[in-house]
Amino acid sequence: MGMEISMAKKIAGKLRVATIVVLGGLSLSACATKSYVDQQIAAANSQISAVDAKAADARQRADAAAAAAAAANTAAGNASAAAEAAAADARNVNGRVDQLTTRVDALEQQAAQKAKRPRG
Repeated sequence: MGMEISMAKKIAGKLRVATIVVLGGLSLSACATKSYVDQQIAAANSQISAVDAKAADARQRADAAAAAAAAANTAAGNASAAAEAAAADARNVNGRVDQLTTRVDALEQQAAQKAKRPRG
């Protein structure tokens, strides 16, 4: 009988420890209420919406910048083509001026020779 009492005391002690551990764990764990969870989700959704709005604004600005860059690239290409055409025209004009300079020099020499000849 002494052994049964001793065994019962051991089991009772183990049950007390187990009960204390279970009760302690339950008292330390917090259960979230539905309204608390809903509040936290609403706050997170609000932040997500704000981030989405900022991202959409950034996308729009990036698209506008890309369109402006494409337009500037086109304008630069057009300006480059116009500059090349103007340079070609300038080369053509310079060639004509060189030809006229040679002719004018020849005419001036002829006039100078005629002026040196005596009349008469």
